[in-house]
Amino acid sequence: MPKPLQRLNMGALQSLAADIRDFLIHSLSDTGGHLAGNLGVVELTLALHAVFSTPKDQIVWDVGHQSYVHKILTGRKDRFDTLRKLDGLSGFPKVYESPHDAFGTGHSSTAISAALGLAAARDTLNGKHKVIAVVGDGSMTGGQSYEGLNNAGRAHTDLLVVLNDNQMSIGENVGAISRHLNRIRTTSAYLGAKQGAHRLLDNLPVVGAPIAKTIESAKDALKYLLIQGVLFEELGFRYFGPVDGHDITTLVKVMKRIKNIPGPVLLHVLTTKGKGYPCAENAPANFHGVEAFRVDTGKPVNGARKPSYTDVFAKRLCKCAEGNDRIVAITAAMPDGTGLSAFAERFPNRFYDVGIAEAHAVTFAAGLAMGGLRPVVAVYSSFLQRAYDQILHDVALQNLPVVFAIDRAGIVGEDGETHQGLYDLAYLSHIPNMTVLAPANAGELEAMLDFAIAHDGPVAIRYPRGEAVFSAEGPPIVYGRSHTIAQGRGIALVSVGTMMETALAVRENLRAEGYEPSLYDARFVKPIDGALAEKLKEYERVYVLQDAATKGGYGEALRLPNVRDFAFPDRFIEAGTQKELFARYRLDEKSITAFIIEEIKNKEI
Repeated sequence: MPKPLQRLNMGALQSLAADIRDFLIHSLSDTGGHLAGNLGVVELTLALHAVFSTPKDQIVWDVGHQSYVHKILTGRKDRFDTLRKLDGLSGFPKVYESPHDAFGTGHSSTAISAALGLAAARDTLNGKHKVIAVVGDGSMTGGQSYEGLNNAGRAHTDLLVVLNDNQMSIGENVGAISRHLNRIRTTSAYLGAKQGAHRLLDNLPVVGAPIAKTIESAKDALKYLLIQGVLFEELGFRYFGPVDGHDITTLVKVMKRIKNIPGPVLLHVLTTKGKGYPCAENAPANFHGVEAFRVDTGKPVNGARKPSYTDVFAKRLCKCAEGNDRIVAITAAMPDGTGLSAFAERFPNRFYDVGIAEAHAVTFAAGLAMGGLRPVVAVYSSFLQRAYDQILHDVALQNLPVVFAIDRAGIVGEDGETHQGLYDLAYLSHIPNMTVLAPANAGELEAMLDFAIAHDGPVAIRYPRGEAVFSAEGPPIVYGRSHTIAQGRGIALVSVGTMMETALAVRENLRAEGYEPSLYDARFVKPIDGALAEKLKEYERVYVLQDAATKGGYGEALRLPNVRDFAFPDRFIEAGTQKELFARYRLDEKSITAFIIEEIKNKEI
């Protein structure tokens, strides 16, 4: 970190904290981004950079959406007007963006494992620098955090884990770990009792081995009685805290004291999500990720939004549950984002929030299904991939009736590479017993959900982020059947999911040029409609439109030599608006139309 920060006195650091908060609020009111979490770590980040020296010392930010202050302090403040924009500053740590970003993150619960790897590499290469993992208490609901803690405690390597405890992930945290941390947070004078008990026992005279053993037993007993951080100490960590995460003087003092303690150390820091901005403090979940907003009111600049596919799913699921008491719903710490808050309110005894634990959510759903229920797992596409083995081994292998409602499928937009939902078709379609559907509009989503709940086997329904399209009701959903929208000649368009609006526009453009293409709504990505596949062989050229990766997608699955696949290439797709990214990769109406017309003319179809 630049030397001037480390030379600032406490008063200057406090003043800088206020300036950074003001900058974050006003900057993100224009660009949008992750606000509440970053407001909560201002003092914590300042303290880290006042005590440690990046990029020599390495800081790994779990998830990474709380790394904005870190970016400001490492020379990227002037680029914040480009935050989460096309070719702009990433909303997450990126190793190619700055040497101060020690490890790229975007999904939860990975930081301890990554930091332990960096620390082990340091030791192997005889390095002397420090490695720090900053982990939110929400990430502690994810199992990989404990795999990392367990291995770090056994390895005895020098590693500092900073537990940023704000009682939130995106929504309020759930589960036994959250209750454990809350007890630590709310137990008065616990730290003083811990220190006093140890001082008392350490000062007792030791006379022979039996008395020494007795004293050690007494220490262990008192540790369980008084030290509520015993969970971490039993895993092999030296536990310190809890510390007020907004008291920068104390933070700096504590970090300097523990900086050179050998072995794994855990510092428990208490923060307030949204700190310093009343709108965010009062409703932190609403300000986790924001669009452009008015600073004075906290209200979005664009006003009320139209119903999204998430809204359509949530409303239909509640309607289905009214007439079927076997339907239960599961979320992995995202009741609001997946639309399940309404279900939770109406059917609290049939709703499960398992925390940031997607793998557990899927196997838990498998158990519910085996027990006779109809579980619906609502999850973002990019997060479901964290549970691939459980989908294959625990659900599909046993052909259990679990419904996967896959939100944010396809291009998500501004969150960039770690959040684009482009890979679900590939990682689901090759799994035996799995049925994969993609609705073209809101009505099909409703009909597909009805179908999935009634189907005896696993079903995945993928739908995108954003405003839902409402159109005339189509024919019923029949297993493995596509839907013919328009019959033409010579060329055919096959639309997968909500690419239908683009496909309809492309067809009209082609008709204006004198062509008469057929248009099909695939509906089922797996199984592919065999009758449609046979019919497509009759066309000179078939154009598949899908909001997914070309590798493992619908176009590849057709295995026809006359197919041209309009899909995203075999690379990670950067941040940008959905519209910008479709245009950049020539998957918008104008680009597709131009390509087809040019190819038709060259081929003389």
